[in-house]
Amino acid sequence: MPLLVAPALPAGSLGAQEQPHLPVRPGLTLRPWRDDDATAVRVAFDCPAIQRWHVRRLDGDDEARAWTAQWAGRWRAETAASWAIVDADDRPVGQVGLRDVLLTEASAQVSYWLVPAARGRGIATDALGAVTRWSFTRAGLHRLALEHSTANAASCRVATRAGFTVEGVLRESVRHADGWHDMHLHARLATGSVAHTP
Repeated sequence: MPLLVAPALPAGSLGAQEQPHLPVRPGLTLRPWRDDDATAVRVAFDCPAIQRWHVRRLDGDDEARAWTAQWAGRWRAETAASWAIVDADDRPVGQVGLRDVLLTEASAQVSYWLVPAARGRGIATDALGAVTRWSFTRAGLHRLALEHSTANAASCRVATRAGFTVEGVLRESVRHADGWHDMHLHARLATGSVAHTP
């Protein structure tokens, strides 16, 4: 059954290029994950807050290496991208990325997390801003969305400060360890238009 609308972005829009390094602010950069980041990732996923909101843990360095290794293939397949947020010493302090990339719709979901020592300094907001700018100006995406539990006030602050408008609440749409959670849906458009509420 043929589509009546041409894909918004052609195949190869992401995978045909190298995943870029993106500046965030002095002392912070986004870069692709490497094998030698596995220990830092394992330690990060030991954090109860990361486990709570991302609904997963890593049980050792082998799983952490598999986690870091997956991203190169997902970039080439144009289904997802993930960047390590690294400090001036090139040590990962967090993650920001695109999930559920749809070139046909020029859209993606955004995710992010920080290690505890990096929280409260605007790092997640600035990293999300860097990925958003690149997504709209270089990658050609039209819409970025993100979801977080309505109980996750910190994630809501990050999304709002990065200019992601709340579009609504998805009732009991994600199951966490403590049961079903309502999710805030936020989004930004490349056009910069803001959602209006009636």
